[in-house]
Formats: sequence, C-alpha cells, structure tokens
Amino acid sequence: MKSKALGTVALVFALCGWACTASAEQIQVGFSPEGTAQALVLQVIDKAQSQIRLMGYSFTSPPIVMALIAAHKRGVDVQIVLDAEGNQAKASLAAMNLIASAGIPLRTNGAYKIMHDKVLITDGQNVETGSFNYTASAAKANSENAMVLWGNPGLAQVYLTHWQSRWNQGQDYRPGY
Repeated sequence: MKSKALGTVALVFALCGWACTASAEQIQVGFSPEGTAQALVLQVIDKAQSQIRLMGYSFTSPPIVMALIAAHKRGVDVQIVLDAEGNQAKASLAAMNLIASAGIPLRTNGAYKIMHDKVLITDGQNVETGSFNYTASAAKANSENAMVLWGNPGLAQVYLTHWQSRWNQGQDYRPGY
C-alpha cells in the first residue's frame, strides 16, 4: 500500500563509529494523521518472515495488535518489550492482554523514567523507527512519523542489541483478568 505521502529518501549516517549508506529504494517514510505511518508499520509486520522484535512506549493500536498476532500465528517469532508506566491505562492493558493471551512473549520495563523507544526490528534485516507510538491516537490524532530502513543487517544488529538490553531488564507480563 503506497501513497504519495509514503515516500522514499536517501540517507547516509554514522552509527557506532561506522558508516551506513542506503539507497532510496531501501528507505520508506510515513506520516500521521495522514495514515501512512500506521500503514508502513503494518507493512513491516506483514512482511516479516521469521522474527519481530518490538519495543515501545505506549501500546494501544488494535490494527497493530492484530497484525502481531497474525504474524505469530503464521510462525513468526514475535517478542515485545514495553514501557511499564506508559501502559497502565485500560486500552494498553487490553492490548497487552490480547498479545499475552495469544502466546506472544511480552515484558514491561520499568528501569527508566520513560522507555521511549518506538522500534520494530524484523528478520535481522529491517528497522522501523520514528516518533510513531503503536497507539490509536498516534495513527489518528497526532503528528507522527515512521521510517523503515529495509535490508540493513548491520543497523538491525545495533537495534537488536539495544532491544535485548531492554528485554533483559524487563519483567514478564501476565494478563490481569
């Protein structure tokens, strides 16, 4: 699903002392509330073949919850770590209960004032990041952005290392119904 707002950009950046370059075809961006940020996040989840690692601050989006459950059902190894304090509201607890009840490993991390990461890493190759929280309000009401860097295993490994550190600090989530 592409739209005019779901564009591509060229990027050259330095990260951890090494340079990464990516062509325009390897980077996609989306924006909200125009709808392309959530569409891009859903595309990343839907294209995952073997692994999804998500870390997020706030988590309430029904379409994203359902896409993660569908990925899990098709055999993708999905694991999620979320900010502990940012997910105490009813909508967050409902989303987390659905995820945990589907058998997807979920942890909450309270080691930081705010665990403000918003990242999806898929198949050890692709990274989605930006301001887009995985929430209904991020998709419909907020001005947000999402960027995917496709086919960049070096960058994905840097993010996976960061994800693993937040996972290791987290506590297993147990549905509370």
